Amino acid sequence: MQENISVEEIKELEQERFGLAVERIAQMAGEHMCEERYQDYFRKMAEFALLMKRTWDFVESGALYRAPIEELREHNRGLYEDILPENYEHSYANPSYAAECFGEPMGQLLSFVCAELRGMIPAAYEQSLSGMVIRMELLLGIYQIFVCAAQEADSPAGILEKEARETAYWYVSDYYETASLEKVEDLVLPQRDFAARIIMESDLSDLRYLYYYGEYVSDNEIMTAEHLSKVPEETVRLMADTYTEGYRIGFEVGNKDISIKKTVNIRYGLGFERMIRIAIDNFAKMGLKPTIYRSASNIFQGRDVNKNGYFGANPNKQFDYDHKEDQALFLDRQLAERKLECIQNAFEKWKEAAGVFGGPAVIDVFGEQPFVPKAKEAACRFNEKQQKLSVEYLSKAGVIQNQYIKGDERSFTIIAFPVPDIGEDYSRIFDEIIRINTLDYKLYQGIQQTMIDTLDKGDYVLIKGMGENRTDLKVKLHSLARPDKETNFENCVADVNIPVGEVFTSPQLSGTEGILHVTRVFLHELEYKDISIHFRDGMITGYDCANFRTEAENKKYIKDNVLFHHETLPLGEFAIGTNTTAYVVARKYGIESKMPILIAEKTGPHFAVGDTCYSHAEEVKVYNPDGKEIVARDNEVSLLRKTDMSKAYYNCHTDITIPYDELGEVSVVTKENEVIPIIVEGRFVLAGCEALNEAFA
Repeated sequence: MQENISVEEIKELEQERFGLAVERIAQMAGEHMCEERYQDYFRKMAEFALLMKRTWDFVESGALYRAPIEELREHNRGLYEDILPENYEHSYANPSYAAECFGEPMGQLLSFVCAELRGMIPAAYEQSLSGMVIRMELLLGIYQIFVCAAQEADSPAGILEKEARETAYWYVSDYYETASLEKVEDLVLPQRDFAARIIMESDLSDLRYLYYYGEYVSDNEIMTAEHLSKVPEETVRLMADTYTEGYRIGFEVGNKDISIKKTVNIRYGLGFERMIRIAIDNFAKMGLKPTIYRSASNIFQGRDVNKNGYFGANPNKQFDYDHKEDQALFLDRQLAERKLECIQNAFEKWKEAAGVFGGPAVIDVFGEQPFVPKAKEAACRFNEKQQKLSVEYLSKAGVIQNQYIKGDERSFTIIAFPVPDIGEDYSRIFDEIIRINTLDYKLYQGIQQTMIDTLDKGDYVLIKGMGENRTDLKVKLHSLARPDKETNFENCVADVNIPVGEVFTSPQLSGTEGILHVTRVFLHELEYKDISIHFRDGMITGYDCANFRTEAENKKYIKDNVLFHHETLPLGEFAIGTNTTAYVVARKYGIESKMPILIAEKTGPHFAVGDTCYSHAEEVKVYNPDGKEIVARDNEVSLLRKTDMSKAYYNCHTDITIPYDELGEVSVVTKENEVIPIIVEGRFVLAGCEALNEAFA
């Protein structure tokens, strides 16, 4: 029986498979056994696989840790050279080029295989035999189909593509269980400490450590580490303390018990290790051990331009964009159910560790050149049936995870810093961001309470744009049964969302209506020009932008990347950002388009489409510093959890901000139709909020 095989026996079997696969691939590199037009493809795939074997040996022998930095830099570039922008046009990882060479169906499939082989990079550095073996065997399985087809000249047309697609399908289906176990282990088990050992054991003054991860290392990571090495110890400690205290306070404000938690998931960009090392020590004093996992790099985890985990430089965002829906090659009902079964089993296996998992602590980075993707016809995209399957899968997967990592018991924090790509003023901008991240939260707390007291008088809030901005929205507020003890808005200072600077609520959907428009905004690292979203009773009824030539392309872009294939989404959050300091800094250095949503959302009113801010934690009572309970934790959609959990959550939340200079009016309208202005033409006019205008001076 399989379950009676020992760990040692499994490793021996994998070693044997590994040796056989490497031997066969070495032969394959010099063969000419398939149709001529495919020969170059398989030769290059074999060469990459053999490069990965050499990389495995490089790490296993310890040579990685002895090599001079010049050798490490050269080797690192070699791993990613094929997909770098200057080479991508003629790379088989580019679905357009693969389709040009082999036709669209076959080109899509072979481009997927090329992309999936790149999953051997982290496997080699983490010394994961299974991660190496399964991808080498995928390549050999596909190759053998082409060899057989070349030997059987009379095989029916289309059989080659069909058999190759089936091989890829069973690769995903067969190994999804192992991948799911590893994914949950990485999330909740501190013993999976590959990155933690690099952080805690490396000499951080020796920048060779950046190459120990196997992530792509650019000047950004090197210069970030160099910059932090020169920042005074007390400043780095202030950065780390702000980050970890935000996490602790998030539990406190959310009325959740951090003492029952044992782990915290740390996410960061390479170069911030000096800060992370202090943060790990800080978390240890709270009784928390770190879990640190790598950002997605294969079909099982799902590729995305927006990185989630620890990450180096993105060698080519277009590559990730091209392959983010590769599952369209084979996603069907059977596979979707298989994936859910695997996730359920993985969480069940590690349910004790999941129960004491505290949530993520994220260091976001910003400043890279804005990414404007190209929509390629040859790239895999879900059809309508698959979109519905994907939405259904994500919803059910979210429910499963919440059974084991309960939303009403976990928290998070997120903070952001710039990278050198932001420009020649990097050092000054970095210092400004430290200042923004450590603003006096007591000052903002008082001003924001004044604003909340006024908002709580309202029946709805009116938001209008000015200039080219066409926003005209009415956001309905919940009725307060006990205004002396209840409030609609949370007074958000420096806890889960650092920096300070917003008051937010979950609007009542019925009665919320109008148009939201922004002339230019970046969402999940993608640019949107003239994006407009229409609402009726709080639900999206229409949307458009001006990124592409046709209305159909623009609508698809929004549906894929904002609605995440849902037919509609609710307005899950309405907030007023109060961090005028951040807004002015962004304008001063011309970095508005590079600011992360974490900071951008504080620079004007913002509107989140998707789930509310209290998703899966609506039953937990939350209070403002004045003692009032925040009762607007639900809307008409999230309340459906009481009858049908699958209809209550969309598993997405995207903030869209109107900057102050596009903002004509934010006013509270009472039930008696009294209009109380809060912001007029981009300036705060509500008495008690004047200090927010000082940054504009």
